[in-house]
Amino acid sequence: MTAEDALAQLRALADPVRAAEMAAYHKVARPFLGVGVPQIEALARDWRAACTLDQRVALAAGLWDSDIHEARVAAAKLLTQARILPDDSAVWTLIAGWVEGFDSWALADHAAAAGSRRLVADPVRLDQVEGWTGHDNMWTRRAALVMTLPWARLPHPKPADLAVRARVLGWCADYADDGEWFIQKAVGWWLRDLSRHDPAQVPAWLAAHGDRLKPFARREAVRRLPAHG
Repeated sequence: MTAEDALAQLRALADPVRAAEMAAYHKVARPFLGVGVPQIEALARDWRAACTLDQRVALAAGLWDSDIHEARVAAAKLLTQARILPDDSAVWTLIAGWVEGFDSWALADHAAAAGSRRLVADPVRLDQVEGWTGHDNMWTRRAALVMTLPWARLPHPKPADLAVRARVLGWCADYADDGEWFIQKAVGWWLRDLSRHDPAQVPAWLAAHGDRLKPFARREAVRRLPAHG
């Protein structure tokens, strides 16, 4: 399976009317085909089953480099897998290489879903993620929180997981003064998901840093706390 073959399959599903609607919605200057995510996921499953790991990495790289929206979604879906054996650096290196070029929430979130699995597989990679928290690109800064959401969602964290939570909450504290809407939203999102499993931690964080968040982000952070319904 080559990138050209995969692109031909995506183009065969193109819907010009939907493509125009998607371009207007996402407001990013790249080609759109109008192919839905479920259709992309179905193709990616077939490609994943037919490829070795090295072939998958090469295919994902080629699809991402095409700069077509649906192809980039497919690239991320090809690499979204909890267990990849062997979990060498190739998959993580490719995903991490995309991060500084993120320019929209949709592609960033699809890629972050793939990246989060590789972080859970090898938390040492968090050292690299921490470097993104000070990046000039807002989407790159945001990716650090989106990729670490699995630690906010753990129902039974181990001591090492609690250390990661504390580390990311430190990043959230640094982000509290960041005025970008998507950064504020990501902080609220991280705290909201954490509140389901550690409801005491979120009020403590807010008591220390919440006055620096935008009101909508504070509301998001407490939305799932028991006292807030």
